[in-house]
Amino acid sequence: MMQEEGRKEEDGKSSLVILITGVSRGLGRSLGLELAKLGHTIVGCSRNHDTLHSLQTQLSSVSTKQHLLLNLDVTSNSGVEDLLQAVLQTNLIPDILVNNAGIANEKSKFWEIPQKEFDSVIDTNIKGTANVLRHFIPPMIAREKKIIVNMSSLWGRIGAPMFSPYSASKWGIEGLTKSIAEELPKGMAIIALHPGIVNTDMLRTAFGDFASNYQNPQQWATKAASMILNLSSADNGASLTVEDPGILVR
Repeated sequence: MMQEEGRKEEDGKSSLVILITGVSRGLGRSLGLELAKLGHTIVGCSRNHDTLHSLQTQLSSVSTKQHLLLNLDVTSNSGVEDLLQAVLQTNLIPDILVNNAGIANEKSKFWEIPQKEFDSVIDTNIKGTANVLRHFIPPMIAREKKIIVNMSSLWGRIGAPMFSPYSASKWGIEGLTKSIAEELPKGMAIIALHPGIVNTDMLRTAFGDFASNYQNPQQWATKAASMILNLSSADNGASLTVEDPGILVR
């Protein structure tokens, strides 16, 4: 069980090191704060310096741990390599890796989407995830760390009109996850996780004002943190979904 691993605290509970990319906003931020409240150490990265700084302050208010946050873009392979070096120097190889960094295109038909925008979505969502996996899988194997979570989407399983670059990128994540699952040593697991429908900036791009009818990131993080902490090697290669309460009753 994941709860039996990691660093032991004075009260006997386990403390895990959890790496979250795209940690400074949206789902990543809420998940990081929730896990920190539960006593875990957060390693994270974001390309937004200001939101990363405010998260560091917020983490300090809910946790006494020494969390590690770095300002970098996962599309930069050398930037991710710098993150790995910082992790190695501080002995914070993650017990759980959450590839959360991602962006969506502006709502538009495929043939009206500029090449630069399409490339940006693919570079962040697929190549960024690949950069992190490339650098962090080897030390996780060496240290017998267990769980990798790649954030996916329902639109990476059924497709979506007006968001073809985003859907294509998440289909890529699904395939990448299932392929790597066949390569990992016994005892490890890599999972494609659809977060459910959550009222984030990304959802508002797609749904407009209707997005406010759905759960907020803080409500989501409580369920997501529990689910992620309970993943095991039995889940290797699975496409899972965080339980979604649907439209909220007001």
